[in-house]
Amino acid sequence: MSEQFENLVVPGPTITAVSKPFWDAVARKEFILQKCADCGKWVFYPRGICPHCWSNRLEWTPATGNARLKTWGIVHRPGHSAWLEVTPYVLGVVELEEGPTMLTHLLLDPDQGLQIGLPLQVSYTNCNDVWLPFFKRKSE
Repeated sequence: MSEQFENLVVPGPTITAVSKPFWDAVARKEFILQKCADCGKWVFYPRGICPHCWSNRLEWTPATGNARLKTWGIVHRPGHSAWLEVTPYVLGVVELEEGPTMLTHLLLDPDQGLQIGLPLQVSYTNCNDVWLPFFKRKSE
């Protein structure tokens, strides 16, 4: 299913000095998240200060790439015309095994029995020469 995204010419992520380690890891097909060295909580989206204890001691740490579906929506009219080629597609909010939530594309057919709590795993998808962390049904 991820092959349909390979030739799309769509805007990529905005990569900043803070988020660059995350995107570099995704390009290597590794899933890392920030973890606070003071309170021990995991953090996503990448930032400079822990939102739990305000520490600036966030460290990039390997994460499992496992998640559960919290909610989803099926996109029929995307905000950017380049995505029309792959509509309808599914966007979801996933709860990562480590705790944070993440908005992401789901590599699932809209008719595939989506349900809250569905086990998912990260799937690295090449989209216009940029690797993105989409999620697919977890293979048990």
